[in-house]
Amino acid sequence: MKTFDNDIQLIKYEVIREVVKLTIKGTLDKEHKNLFKVLVPGPKPRTRCCIHKERAIIGERIEIAMGGNKKNKNVIQVINSACDECPIQRFSVTEACRGCLTHKCIQACPVGAIQSINKRSYINPNKCIECGKCKNACPYNAISDVMRPCRRACKAGALSFDENKKAIIDDEKCIQCGSCVYQCPFGAIMDKSSVVDVTNKLLKSKENNDVHVYAVIAPAIASQFTYAKLGQVVAGIKKMGFYDVIEVAIGADMVVQNETKEFIETIEEIKTMTSSCCPAFVSYIRKNYPELAKHVSSTVSPMIAISRLIKKADPLAKVVFIGPCTAKKMEIKQADIKGITDYVLTFEEVQAMLDAFEINLEECEELPLNNASIYGRIFARTGGLTEAVQHLVDTKETLVEFKPISCDGLIECEKALKLLKFNRSNGNFIEGMACEGGCVGGAASLRHGLKDKNEVNKYGKLALEENVNDLIKSIKIEKIDMHRGKNFMFK
Repeated sequence: MKTFDNDIQLIKYEVIREVVKLTIKGTLDKEHKNLFKVLVPGPKPRTRCCIHKERAIIGERIEIAMGGNKKNKNVIQVINSACDECPIQRFSVTEACRGCLTHKCIQACPVGAIQSINKRSYINPNKCIECGKCKNACPYNAISDVMRPCRRACKAGALSFDENKKAIIDDEKCIQCGSCVYQCPFGAIMDKSSVVDVTNKLLKSKENNDVHVYAVIAPAIASQFTYAKLGQVVAGIKKMGFYDVIEVAIGADMVVQNETKEFIETIEEIKTMTSSCCPAFVSYIRKNYPELAKHVSSTVSPMIAISRLIKKADPLAKVVFIGPCTAKKMEIKQADIKGITDYVLTFEEVQAMLDAFEINLEECEELPLNNASIYGRIFARTGGLTEAVQHLVDTKETLVEFKPISCDGLIECEKALKLLKFNRSNGNFIEGMACEGGCVGGAASLRHGLKDKNEVNKYGKLALEENVNDLIKSIKIEKIDMHRGKNFMFK
């Protein structure tokens, strides 16, 4: 039985499912403006104060499910009508205030937002700029900090608020990790969707053989769709009209082979290399540590590697990546790799599409999945890439010592990058994963939890090949360009 972590995921699923249904019928353009009435029939609201507001929010969700604001290039978009339920006053004085004579909080405030009333401090929310200096100055720790969940979730510091207290995303800082999407308690932030374009491609491919639409599924799928067997998930995806279903873990095997070679050949010169698989991690370096560009591996991500392989073998191919990552939606738009992977769908979106196509995974036959190595499959979790590189380094006759640092989440990535910036890194290879837990912790997962890592390990052990080099030889991979374009870090 399919389940979601919360009602926000359920509502998002319902919106996307209904949008895909209308796309299949061919009536989306005509009927989408009244779709909010189907999703919120009334007369009472389901989650909000009134049916009118709920329908307005659903209307915005429908637009984002259809591709969102075309003028806004960011794939993460704020739903303005939904963003109004959080506390508007971040800092407030609690009962712990002793009315001390030094008034350190008043002295610390740079905008004069604090005054003493009846010997107790009071913060004027209309003047407060949420700098936090008063909280740091208070000797009694009497000032509470109620930070909005979206802002707390954004480790890249890309979220702020306008004069109406609505969330604003700074596109120059946003790395599209999707943490704000998953953590907002009111679902006021959503990732743009390509379900309409993908559905139309699938329908077109059924009419003629001029287009072959491939689904490439991330190894994190091992922790998803747990109500069905993996072979049934493969069958269900193919039943929607995909020409074939291929696992991205094969691309991961290609990546680890190339990245290990790059590490051995360049490490003496650059001293420390960082991974390049996680697009949010690479984007964070680009935007916050551009001086570290030379340290970033030039190897493409597994998604791009497998897409290049497919398109070299099949000139009619269109490739759709399926995974838990919202940052992948931005990665495919980057100048030097644009057009290699055509679309990105999340696990949330695929579940909605399966139901729109009326496909019950539990009733599907089991189909085999292309076999990658153990190491390609465990890329889905933190430490997987490190283990894979270590495995290959150990098989090569080299004097190069491999000293890895595995970063679990953006906070750990920030620490490692700061040390690297000041030449104080105690390792020579940094594996950066923006999401805690790795890809299995992706914002657009169907489910999150501690079980995910174990599921990926089990999935890895099902691989027929253990050695990456043996896997590459067994599937007879032709020579594929495994590198990004020149100066890709600054594009």
